Amino acid sequence: MSVPQLNDEPRGEEILAVFDTAFGELLAADPAAFRVKFRKMAASAFAFYRGTACLFYNDLEADKRGGPYLDERTSRVWIHGDLHAENFGTYMDANGRLIFNVNDFDEAYVGPFTWDLKRFSASIALIGYAKALSDEQITELVRVYAGAYRERIHALATGAKSDEVPPFTLDTAEGPLLDALRDARSLTRFGLLESMTEIRDFERRFAPGGGSIELDAATRYKVLAAFDGYLETLPETSLARPDSYRVKDVVGRRGIGIGSAGLPSYNILLEGHSDALENDVVIYIKQAQTPAVSRHITDPAIRGYFQHEGHRTVISQRALQAHADPWLGWTELDGAGQLVAEVSPYAVDLDWSDIDDTEEIAAVVADLGRATATMHAAADDQSGESLVPFSTERAIDAAIAADEDGFAELLVSFAHDYGARARTDHQIFVDLFRNGRIPGL
Repeated sequence: MSVPQLNDEPRGEEILAVFDTAFGELLAADPAAFRVKFRKMAASAFAFYRGTACLFYNDLEADKRGGPYLDERTSRVWIHGDLHAENFGTYMDANGRLIFNVNDFDEAYVGPFTWDLKRFSASIALIGYAKALSDEQITELVRVYAGAYRERIHALATGAKSDEVPPFTLDTAEGPLLDALRDARSLTRFGLLESMTEIRDFERRFAPGGGSIELDAATRYKVLAAFDGYLETLPETSLARPDSYRVKDVVGRRGIGIGSAGLPSYNILLEGHSDALENDVVIYIKQAQTPAVSRHITDPAIRGYFQHEGHRTVISQRALQAHADPWLGWTELDGAGQLVAEVSPYAVDLDWSDIDDTEEIAAVVADLGRATATMHAAADDQSGESLVPFSTERAIDAAIAADEDGFAELLVSFAHDYGARARTDHQIFVDLFRNGRIPGL
């Protein structure tokens, strides 16, 4: 019995070429990590989509020449860069409040605001398909997202300030967003420390095993020198107690997640805000990656604004996320830009596995539309950065107002078309991978 094969050799070659540009160097350095990454991506069309922002932006050829709702300003908005339905979750902000919002800013850059909306809308089409929703139900979900985004942008552009729009907190969130916040609240710093460390000779140290790698003296010295450089990038408000930055231990780690395969990283154990052992803090230093968006944005003023990718990631996150992690900073190690942040005990991602009722899905999608709009509005002339020197919410509001009726339909059409494209690409990728067609693996 013969097994039918996908006859899409040109697309397969295109996928391989894009992968080589995006992953080639890291893959050559750590093939094992990419075998893990690609096996995770093979699990579903959505997992494949999550791991292929590089392919997504390669396919947005029409938008690179302009497009509906894009002008000089709306093409120069701080964007998340990898906005999909699973890149939302909880964090504790600098004021000690648990917030549900967009997370994971590794791909953040400056570009067309519609790119975030299209990437999110296609992800909803993929989730809807996986949950066996009809095309009409998926259409309605994308319209709900577009409508909530439009409503929030208009409110912000016509009077409400970003900081006057209540964030999703334990007091304001509902449904699965509130569930995530409650789950985060049930977590503790002590629980995180118990899972990663042990107490030896009356001091806390990293526990062996669990993916940690003991460092030789030369590497440890380099990491500690990079840590000293990181301290200079922190806001003054983060330096409340000098002792809190006393290093207790350092270990290496190897990134094997869908987004961080092959990237070297390190965990550092710090004293924390008191001498008590349960208040110690774990931060990570991770080599920052080149964002997929940046390969398709040619403005030298944008590229030249950032010292390196670690600096870009942190500046972007601070611009897009109000009251960001107080431990967020950057440094350099072996000539490469590094992102530094806390390994948060309070991080819970939005879990779509049990969100199956169509009304509940629609309510979540509407909230995520509002969160997207608030994020886009935060990163502008009021953010403290000069890269986007105008009111983004007013620019976006005016662009959408020029064609209100077409806005949702643009996203609906894209969601269906690219969702189908991603499902086919996933099948092509699986055949390439399992048949040994990906160079280096």
